[in-house]
Amino acid sequence: MSVIGWIVLGLVAGFIGSKIVNSSGQGLLMDIVLGVVGAVVGGLIFSFFGASGITGFNIWSLIVAVIGSIVVLWLYHRITGSRTL
Repeated sequence: MSVIGWIVLGLVAGFIGSKIVNSSGQGLLMDIVLGVVGAVVGGLIFSFFGASGITGFNIWSLIVAVIGSIVVLWLYHRITGSRTL
């Protein structure tokens, strides 16, 4: 997957994850960063359990990235002390 694909997937996953975790986004740049990191984390989590991680620009990869984004956002809020959860 290209860098542009990762950014788009990260933006969508970060946005969806932000809405699920605290119902407001973190901002465009932070949504992208946390979404891309979440995609990597989601891929690692799914690979650890024997499932395929990010396989390209498809719905499965988006689901994996959103789950990873939720995990990353949860950790982000715990570290920064945000009480919106």
